[in-house]
Amino acid sequence: MFVRWDDVDLDGGKLSVRRSLKVTANGLEFGAPKNKASRRSVPQNKTTVIALRAHRSRQNEERLCAPEWHDLDLIFPNRLGKPMAHINFYYREYKRLLDKAGLQDQGFTFHSLRHTFGTALSKDGVHPKIAQSLMGHASITQILDTYSHLLRDIGEDAVSGLDAAFGGSEAS
Repeated sequence: MFVRWDDVDLDGGKLSVRRSLKVTANGLEFGAPKNKASRRSVPQNKTTVIALRAHRSRQNEERLCAPEWHDLDLIFPNRLGKPMAHINFYYREYKRLLDKAGLQDQGFTFHSLRHTFGTALSKDGVHPKIAQSLMGHASITQILDTYSHLLRDIGEDAVSGLDAAFGGSEAS
């Protein structure tokens, strides 16, 4: 997923996923996401909106100082404004952040961030259909299969709620 500034509504707190970057024989090219569910609008929390506003301001300063800039309106371009190759992003940016956080030897991939998001949604009790939509999965099965192990006590909680729902009382 490569997002342009016109995909983000900072005032409304929404990010629209409209395209993905694909590696082709001709280099990096934009194309449609892999499935219909991948094209979505994702609400952003206040912290993310604040961070994006600050990033945009820094990026505008960098753009003015760059000797050459290809304005593709990307939120996270390379140093010339073009799409950043994933391997460069990993080694120049992501790995450096892992090192700074002391997580360099923990096996975190960039995809781990997505899994962490899905895990947080599940642990917070977000309905799987909403999680499916936010994560862009074509099927709810992926969400249920991947994150249901986090809900070990769900059966006990569900059954204990039946007493309240149907007016039952404690066993004598």
